[in-house]
Amino acid sequence: MFEQVASLKNMMSRIKAERSENDSLSEQELMELQSQRRDPKEKKLEQVRSEYMDFRSHPLAQKIDAFRTLSKTFGIENPFFRVHENVHGTRTTIAGRDCINFSGYNYLGFNDHPVLRRSVADAVLKYGTSVGASRLVAGERPFHRQLENKLSALYEKEDAIAFVSGHATNVSVISVLFGAGDLIVYDGLSHNSIIEGVKLSGARFYPYPHNDPEALEKILENHRTEYQRTLIVTEGLFSMDGDVPDLDRLIEIKNKYGCILMIDEAHALGVLGSHGRGLHEYFAEKSMVCRRNQSDCGEFNIAEKVSRYSGEVDLWMGTLSKTLAGCGGYIAADRQIIDILKFNAPGFVYSVGLSAPMAVAASAALDLMLEDNAPVMRLQHNAGFFVSKLKSFGLNTGKSIGYAVIPVIVGSSHRAVNMSNALYERGINVQPIIHPAVEEQQARLRFFITSEHTESELSETADLLAEAARKEGLIK
Repeated sequence: MFEQVASLKNMMSRIKAERSENDSLSEQELMELQSQRRDPKEKKLEQVRSEYMDFRSHPLAQKIDAFRTLSKTFGIENPFFRVHENVHGTRTTIAGRDCINFSGYNYLGFNDHPVLRRSVADAVLKYGTSVGASRLVAGERPFHRQLENKLSALYEKEDAIAFVSGHATNVSVISVLFGAGDLIVYDGLSHNSIIEGVKLSGARFYPYPHNDPEALEKILENHRTEYQRTLIVTEGLFSMDGDVPDLDRLIEIKNKYGCILMIDEAHALGVLGSHGRGLHEYFAEKSMVCRRNQSDCGEFNIAEKVSRYSGEVDLWMGTLSKTLAGCGGYIAADRQIIDILKFNAPGFVYSVGLSAPMAVAASAALDLMLEDNAPVMRLQHNAGFFVSKLKSFGLNTGKSIGYAVIPVIVGSSHRAVNMSNALYERGINVQPIIHPAVEEQQARLRFFITSEHTESELSETADLLAEAARKEGLIK
């Protein structure tokens, strides 16, 4: 008790002394003294620069501002985010202008197919427009399992899982299945969603040069035994270049080094193979020395080959937003993998379940694709026709094998934007792909061909493209 009283007296004496001292200080000296006595954390907060309190000086914002300034200075119209006023298809209307459209993934023309329209309308009347919460919370709907059963059957896998986003599918799946102590080796031109999933996983990773299985094998030869699980991941049809990986070599390397193989089929489904099944059907038919439109390929042997290729790939990934005319992504794999994802993948567990319109649209589109391969054949014919026309003018189509995704390399971002705008003025809608999406010297126009484009539209486009290329000095 006496100690507490003494302590209190000492404190009062100090306060009085400080007050007496402060009375003799100038206002500036008093402010400095108060500043010295403040919590150091408060002082540090004062040192935070104002530019870090908003995003005006953010490097990405500055890049966008620089692009807009340059566009305004040189009178270049911004080709991005133009508003389309009707159903996405082979033709589109932008600001009242009718254009031939090459800037979408409606590969088999199912986006406005009457069967999909009716199916989606019926599903909305029955189930509404949202499932309300994640499937772990809100439960399943019949259309979820119907779609997933069809996808697992397509790849002859035990099960499948559908996500609300294709990008989130890759990010969630890769980052959940692999982690510290594992190794991921991926093609250097893989989609951003693959790369983001790889980085988020915490696994050690190495990119290998595009479509270079020898470089891939060298990495595994040097590092495979240092890690636990090892993933090899690549695309089935590359979205920027329109080429395919060597699936035979990937399977050989996967088995030799005890790896897990994942293929992203986002642009391959509906495009590769005589029935649009994707990379496994394409390689099965290629191994049987089949050619387009031939009917004597030996269906039984082809089916066996398709099964073998499908079985060698551990995870088949794809999207619902391209050939399947919906929105979302999926994985087809063994049941054990799907179980892990259903209870652990953030993009599934913590995201709302796939809505009835999207799931039913994708399910109906998959049925249409498998029932009749005529749209697939038209798509492959159209793409081959267009590539031939472009090459006849001396245009550089890069590595494209002539299946749906066809780049025209123009060599600079400025030229790509100029040519895109010039074509737009002539009624052709095609987007430029510029740095940093690709290297500057690889800047391009990227054409997505569909089953519904006509030869007349493709010829007209090729002619106008050649005219724009001559003005830019690309061809004579």
